[in-house]
Amino acid sequence: MGRAFLYVILGGGVAAGYAALEFTKRGLSPGELCIISEEPVAPYERPALSKGFLLPESPARLPAFHTCVGANEERLTPKWYKEHVLGTRVKSADVRRRTLLTATGETISYKILIIATGARALKLEEFGVNGSEAENVCYLRDLADANSLVNVMQSCAGGNAVVIGGGYIGMECAASLVINKINVTMVFPEEHCMARLFTPKMASYYEDYYQSKGVKFIKGTVLSSFEFDSSGKVTAVNLRDGSRLPADMVVVGIGIRPNTSLFEGQLTLEKGGIKVNGKLQTSNNSVYAVGDVAAFPVKLFGETRRLEHVDLARKSAKHAVTAILEPEKTGEFDYLPFFYSRVFALSWQFYGDNVGEAVHFGDYSGSTFGAYWISKGHLVGSFLEGGTKEEYEAIAHATRLKPAIEDLAELERQGLNFALTVSKKPLPAPPIEVKTSSLVLEKPSYAWHAAAGVILAASVSAFAYWYGRRRKRW
Repeated sequence: MGRAFLYVILGGGVAAGYAALEFTKRGLSPGELCIISEEPVAPYERPALSKGFLLPESPARLPAFHTCVGANEERLTPKWYKEHVLGTRVKSADVRRRTLLTATGETISYKILIIATGARALKLEEFGVNGSEAENVCYLRDLADANSLVNVMQSCAGGNAVVIGGGYIGMECAASLVINKINVTMVFPEEHCMARLFTPKMASYYEDYYQSKGVKFIKGTVLSSFEFDSSGKVTAVNLRDGSRLPADMVVVGIGIRPNTSLFEGQLTLEKGGIKVNGKLQTSNNSVYAVGDVAAFPVKLFGETRRLEHVDLARKSAKHAVTAILEPEKTGEFDYLPFFYSRVFALSWQFYGDNVGEAVHFGDYSGSTFGAYWISKGHLVGSFLEGGTKEEYEAIAHATRLKPAIEDLAELERQGLNFALTVSKKPLPAPPIEVKTSSLVLEKPSYAWHAAAGVILAASVSAFAYWYGRRRKRW
């Protein structure tokens, strides 16, 4: 038993929804597209799970945050998803034969496959700690996790929560727990929160803010074991440094791992994900990969990276579909790494890369401040807390321009004004490829236009001269 589709999207997250939207925008015939997802619901916006979904009052609930469903994108309705989503798990894949075998025993064949399998949450057992199955130990990756977390929170009002991990999920869940009137202690091995992105100075601001909301931090140690009651619930958390924390609930956010297992040994892997080229195409030309699972070339930095953020999921999905349907018109994926977070009254955005020397600016005792990162004499990364739409756009534009920086003290003095000034400059025009046999020459577009203009002018002059002499003979 089997079915065949022209296009198959494997995965049910944000990237899958945006890929489906792009297909529908460009026109699809009935029966050409299928989305295969393990989740029992249509693709949805995962960021809502750690934000609006956890609010105690007027929380976000489906169908309000299905991907690409709403006032601005009416193409994908719940009815559309119901007709196009196959809710099952894929047991195996054969990219050479272009087939997928589902858990129900059905074989799905395709002409083009888009892998949007995302990633899974790392479990404590992978670090030698048992207890993930306890009903009051929570993870947050999908809707089922979010529903479980909400149920546990509602039963723990006024109680104690221990958050394991100081990254995105840890910080956002800690904020939600506080809003739900739960006492929070965060535990992580790094010297400060958000260690992959924040400098110590930046982290100090956010830690102070969280502490003002009642959050406690225990840094430089890790979970070693749980204590349980007779029903199997966790009652305390034991740390490697000897500390013991009473706990009514535990939230674990210790990272993710890309879902690549179906394709190991069949597609090229790199950086923990599936390696793709600038068209998001894998080592098999009938297979594309997007979102968290894709390791792609970041043109701005000249290297392959795998990034974990909803913005990449959306943009890579759109680019992949464009490359599939219009390969000759689609250029290389030119993505500016972007991350953001909104918790409490805080809101920050980051663009680029946090390598090199950090230059802080603004008032770190106030509500608006930021940082630039300078590497090899150029600005490569920008961060801003408490900015306006115009200011966030400015730091993004400035980062893409990669301006040369000669005086770090002057950059610190100018602060945000530097990005606002630089961002008024246009982005450089892409080079025009002029091909002569096997030689490829990159010329600035204005030089090509000038040469074309000279040739055209000379041709017009020659024609005028010839035509004038002919008229005299007539």
